[in-house]
Amino acid sequence: MKKANTTPDFAMENGEHYENRIPMRLWAEDDLPSEKLLMKGSGSLSDAELLSIIIGSGISGENSLEIARNLLSRCGNSLCEFWKISVSDLQKIKGIGQKRAVKIYAMFALARRRNESEVILKDKISRSTDAFEIFKSLIGDLPYEEFWILMLSLSKHCGVMLDVAVPGLI
Repeated sequence: MKKANTTPDFAMENGEHYENRIPMRLWAEDDLPSEKLLMKGSGSLSDAELLSIIIGSGISGENSLEIARNLLSRCGNSLCEFWKISVSDLQKIKGIGQKRAVKIYAMFALARRRNESEVILKDKISRSTDAFEIFKSLIGDLPYEEFWILMLSLSKHCGVMLDVAVPGLI
């Protein structure tokens, strides 16, 4: 009598595993990150899903969501670490070429500018946390240290902010 095959259908004889991948174009519409964003809002998407929208399309054997997950996992799934990544480091990820790396980095630059413009609107600095918020938006994500001086008027209005050190000297 012949022994029954107990190996799952997705395991091959040589030990390799077959991935039952379904291309994104065949996914249900409400599973696609861009459609999910439109139907349910950005709060319903994971960080990887949001990043996959920016990435756009995948490469042979890997869709944009898989590329996004790989990229985030290389940063320890930390947006803070992801935020610090350089264009050249982005390009080391399979599926991220120069154009995609520049696109992601431009997104970082726009978000930083938005944060800077919101904080600069503060007219008065009454607590140390106000100063912290200003400087966090300016230098919080830099991969090097900077030394700044903040001068206030007697009425606690921001007078002058000076960058007094050249990067690399500290």
